[in-house]
Amino acid sequence: MRGVDDLHLGSDLLVVTAEPAPVEQLVRVHTPGHLDRLERFSAAGGGAIDQDTYASRTSWHDALLAAGAGLVAVEAAGTHDAPVFVPARPPGHHAVADRAMGFCLLNNVAITAAALAARGERVLIIDWDVHHGNGTQDVFWDEPDVLYVSTHQWPAYPGTGRAEEVGGSAARGATVNVPLPPGATGDVIRYAFDTIVTPAVEAFAPTWVLVSAGFDAHRGDPLADLALSAGDFAALTAVVAAYAPAPGRLVLFLEGGYDLDALRVSVAATLGQLVGAGAGEEVPTSGGPGTAQVDATAAIRRATLEDQP
Repeated sequence: MRGVDDLHLGSDLLVVTAEPAPVEQLVRVHTPGHLDRLERFSAAGGGAIDQDTYASRTSWHDALLAAGAGLVAVEAAGTHDAPVFVPARPPGHHAVADRAMGFCLLNNVAITAAALAARGERVLIIDWDVHHGNGTQDVFWDEPDVLYVSTHQWPAYPGTGRAEEVGGSAARGATVNVPLPPGATGDVIRYAFDTIVTPAVEAFAPTWVLVSAGFDAHRGDPLADLALSAGDFAALTAVVAAYAPAPGRLVLFLEGGYDLDALRVSVAATLGQLVGAGAGEEVPTSGGPGTAQVDATAAIRRATLEDQP
């Protein structure tokens, strides 16, 4: 929120209050058993769910608000014809249908995407978090009306997101994974968008765009080894915003980001790009490894789709 404050938007900033997600929306993504276990675990005081994921006594309520914030954001975006940022915690993209993992309890972006798909929308999810969103991929593996795109460091947690993972039999090609080597810079990701992502998006023709906007690919983040700057996130935002058919069809969800200074400047640059308030002082980066890996990813993806129609 300090990154938002740095934009000095004044009365142009509308803050919308989150509401808990209703159970009928949650069960589009998560099993009733997972929801019941998580609620009871939190009510009992919480504790460690796994080595990465923790819940407290308030976590069930907090997770409901984080998931519900996306649903509220969709309505606000449409009403005001403007992009919306959801700065929610816990994050969501690692949570699978029946399990919390990777700091994530409920899959916020997937719950919103599933609600939109149920209304007949074609939903694009762009996930630029440094870690692969295994939960989101799993949820929509066989869903042809949701295109899931992830750029992520490889190898890294959680070990999924290979180039040959392209979707299930009912949705071949509706999963796009771009694994990147440690040290990759912004020009490499922009090249991946130009050569792999944009053609897939144009063929899909989304009516809504949701972004899993993790900022842990920033060069200052302690949990991974990509080398992006805040300026790179601004440049990616410009590309992704152009995928949306209207400003009111774009919602960004906060995922990772664990260096507070990097998070602050990255949020400011991303939202500044959207509202015309500038992209900050960090310029886009270039010169890192990964261009050849992007080319290999494109070739693997083509071969996989041709071999398994």
